[in-house]
Amino acid sequence: MPISHSYIKAHKEMKQCRFTLFVKELSIRIRREVREGSFQITTTIVFCLSVAFFVVILGMFINDHVRKFIVSEEFYLPQLTKFSQLSPWSPYSQFLCNTSLFSSPTLPPLNSSTSSRALRDLIAPKELWHSMNDKELMWRASMVPHFVDYPYDRTPKVAFMFLSRGRLPLASLWEKFFKGHAGLYSIYLHTSPEFNTEMPKSSVFYKRRIPSKSVDWGKATMVDAERRLLANALLDFFNERFVLLSETCIPLFNFTTIYKYLINSNHSFVSSFDDPRHIGRGRYNKRMFPTVTLPDWRKGSQWFEVHRKLAIEIVSDVTYYPIFQEHCRPPCYMDEHYLATLVNKLRPDLNSNRSITWVDWSRGGSHPTKFVRKDVSEAFLNQARHGFNCSYNSGLSSICFLFARKFHPSTLEPLLRIAPSLLGFDP
Repeated sequence: MPISHSYIKAHKEMKQCRFTLFVKELSIRIRREVREGSFQITTTIVFCLSVAFFVVILGMFINDHVRKFIVSEEFYLPQLTKFSQLSPWSPYSQFLCNTSLFSSPTLPPLNSSTSSRALRDLIAPKELWHSMNDKELMWRASMVPHFVDYPYDRTPKVAFMFLSRGRLPLASLWEKFFKGHAGLYSIYLHTSPEFNTEMPKSSVFYKRRIPSKSVDWGKATMVDAERRLLANALLDFFNERFVLLSETCIPLFNFTTIYKYLINSNHSFVSSFDDPRHIGRGRYNKRMFPTVTLPDWRKGSQWFEVHRKLAIEIVSDVTYYPIFQEHCRPPCYMDEHYLATLVNKLRPDLNSNRSITWVDWSRGGSHPTKFVRKDVSEAFLNQARHGFNCSYNSGLSSICFLFARKFHPSTLEPLLRIAPSLLGFDP
């Protein structure tokens, strides 16, 4: 039965009258206590009564507003429908369903399938395609856990990052290379944005393209693509080593040899050296000073391999990259100088100062030799495989190059013929 307004009004007037009488009696008692010299006791009483007075007023206020809220014709449960957009599987909806006013929320246990799936999605995203721009991507990829130990079983992987204009003409060779080693590698493809051809579902390259942008040879966009590949690969916390390859690259050894060589290495493989010629120091721009000085300046190969620690340093760089972007323009080629100089500035102790991708510059010119069908033989490949000596983990090694380029599509047939016996691939 609804409460009448006249009743509520009379009730409020009665309370106000009682309160007035209470204040008058309190005033008379205080004057009497002061005259009798017991002011300290009176102060204590006044404090206690003040607290009681505050509680009474607060109770009246809450009582009045709660009554108005209950009898108000504007209170409807359908207002809660504004939360109806919540997914029934969202964490907030689970909180609402499992929480009452007098009980704590029931949270899913850490080892539940939901938590495990969320952790897997965080540390190793299944889908490579995303809507992040480059700035958001670099920020996300630069996050580093401060815990030394991982809270899950972690088998380190090698990230193979392919920088390609479009299709991979030597994909069949790489398919044989990766066969039987799932869980030890990740693949990332950066292609021209207009290239939309997808590999078959049975291919290791299926859905391995990342959001890409146009790349111009010799321009800053080339380094942008390299950093983009690194950042996407860093999103997978299982990736420990990162190698940049092109569509013209081939492996010189089988997967097991290359995997062990990289995972067990104490250093990254970034070509970085001081070239006194006009194509080295001659490309230095004085406007880079003082951020980058001439003694800092280095040159190197575009094709690198880095450890996770160094990869994070590269995508996190906001100091040197803008300087190179502004002042290293043709005839200064950013892909030949930025990374070589950056590593020399930041972490020279982590670098071997050499590349593991072999190319032939003996014919001169702006580009290395492109090999065709007639060039491919076992003797030719063995020269690249074992024809050099280098330092590896403070020791001497005859295995210096793990990959080679540039191989024309016509080399695929002889490479597939030689691979089983020479490289140890499955026939």
